[in-house]
Amino acid sequence: MQSKKAVNNIKLGIFVLAGLFFLIIILYMIGKNEHFFGSNFMIKARFQNVQGLKIGNNVRFGGINIGTVKEINIINDTLMEVEMVVDNELKNILRKNAVVTIGTDGLVGNKVINIESEGNKSALAMEGDILPSKKPVNTDEMLRTLYKTNNDVGMIAENLKSTVEKINKSEGLWNLMNNKDLSMHITHSVENIEKASREANLVVNEINKVVKKINSGHGLAGTIINDTLLAVTLYEAVSNFRTMSKRSDSLVVHLQKSITEIDKEITEGKGTVHSLLMDSTSARAIEKSLINIEKGTEGFQQNMEALKHNILFKGYFRRLEKEKKKKEK
Repeated sequence: MQSKKAVNNIKLGIFVLAGLFFLIIILYMIGKNEHFFGSNFMIKARFQNVQGLKIGNNVRFGGINIGTVKEINIINDTLMEVEMVVDNELKNILRKNAVVTIGTDGLVGNKVINIESEGNKSALAMEGDILPSKKPVNTDEMLRTLYKTNNDVGMIAENLKSTVEKINKSEGLWNLMNNKDLSMHITHSVENIEKASREANLVVNEINKVVKKINSGHGLAGTIINDTLLAVTLYEAVSNFRTMSKRSDSLVVHLQKSITEIDKEITEGKGTVHSLLMDSTSARAIEKSLINIEKGTEGFQQNMEALKHNILFKGYFRRLEKEKKKKEK
């Protein structure tokens, strides 16, 4: 009986030892996964919002789990510090310029820490280093934006539906679209536009040619624009013309004044001009005097002709004619 009891005790002891052994193995596996055992080192990163990150969430490098989140500390009201425990093997790989971001394991899974290498040469990360971080994507904000976008798309679809219904009910539009002559008219209009465009291009080309000629100094316009001496001469001519214009204006004023005085002298004066033009008696007397002068002139000419034929003066007049002919020759 005692031997049987001893055997049972041995069996019980073996069972307990086996259970403890399996428990130790399980705890070791869990601890290895959570990095409770084995060599590791600690790094940090800081974020304005950790987006629901918890202690124990995985840390990944290149998509591979390399550690876990050890601690999340609040630095101030706008900054959170995350401590991460990673495998000691990463000491020879992870660099100080590696960027830390917060992501999700799948679309709606747990939060994870992703570490991305920048590829640039930098010093290796050491124990307690604070790595640079990026602002995590806010899933709630993204969902709100998606919800707003969905509402906008729905509104656009509703307006588009209403527009299509109005188009379907528009008889004038369908009549216009079914008009066979419309395409021909549009074609003619396009041809006219193309023709006008070609003609406009020709005009522009001609204008460019004229401008080039002017710039090169050809023609009167080019000479005026490019010849500084001619420009100065034209400027002086214009100045002289302005001066002459001013003098002409002054002369016209003097002439008007003189004419006014002469008119006043004629109409109101008492001089010879007034007597000649306004006094009829004086005019008749002057007319008689002119007639007498004319008659006296005729008589004088007759006397001169008589002297030419007179024997005493005939030789004298012949000598005068000969001298006159010599001078003419």
